[in-house]
Amino acid sequence: MKTVMILGGLKGVGKEVLKSCLEKGYNVAFCGRKPDEGKELIKNLQVENRLYFHQLDLNVTNEIENFVNQTIKKFNKIDALVLYAGITPVASILETEEDLYDNVFNVNLRSPFFLIKHVLKHMKFAGTGSIIFFGSAHMDYGQKDRAAYALTKGTLYTLSRHLAHHYSQYGIRSNYIVMGWTSTEGELKLRNEEGVTTEELKRKAAEELPMGRMLSPLDPVPAVMYLISDDSAMTTGSKIRITGGEYI
Repeated sequence: MKTVMILGGLKGVGKEVLKSCLEKGYNVAFCGRKPDEGKELIKNLQVENRLYFHQLDLNVTNEIENFVNQTIKKFNKIDALVLYAGITPVASILETEEDLYDNVFNVNLRSPFFLIKHVLKHMKFAGTGSIIFFGSAHMDYGQKDRAAYALTKGTLYTLSRHLAHHYSQYGIRSNYIVMGWTSTEGELKLRNEEGVTTEELKRKAAEELPMGRMLSPLDPVPAVMYLISDDSAMTTGSKIRITGGEYI
């Protein structure tokens, strides 16, 4: 039975990955800022023995090592790490203040980096492991109003290739999923705050995306499950685009 650690897991695609892992019979450790939401999800899924929730604020790193230690304490191992959680502030370079810059880099880059550091020690000792990055089509150059976000996603791709190049000798593989425009709770909320209804958003996506629609939170899940599984034992350093043709 595999143990999968998810950075996030309470919402969006991360939650769908969590549920798919449970369907496979895997153990799952996940995290978030709100313990009540974590407890509620565990209660609803009715598999408490195969789930562990850790309260974690990604603006700081003081609980990251403990998240890893408690996961190993409960499940004895970590076979895969899925780096899903992130934030997407709307701001161009000219509009980005230091606090916004620090926030997006803390959540999207600093916390994942140090989580990888601690998980990597365990995977290296075990001689196996899969690290899966959730990237973005913004990694190439990004929309004008996603400057800091684009930088973090581009750097995560560099980190994924760094791991693949330097740690494959320990049986550790690292791959990067480019996730396109997705109708997650966060995306819908952001657009609603901008005065864009869900139906208007879908119409805009249908016009702009070559494949005619936004991704649903389920669309990236099969690729993640493949990268967790032993079927991907010789897959590392890859970039998988699940974008509906965005940025082609």
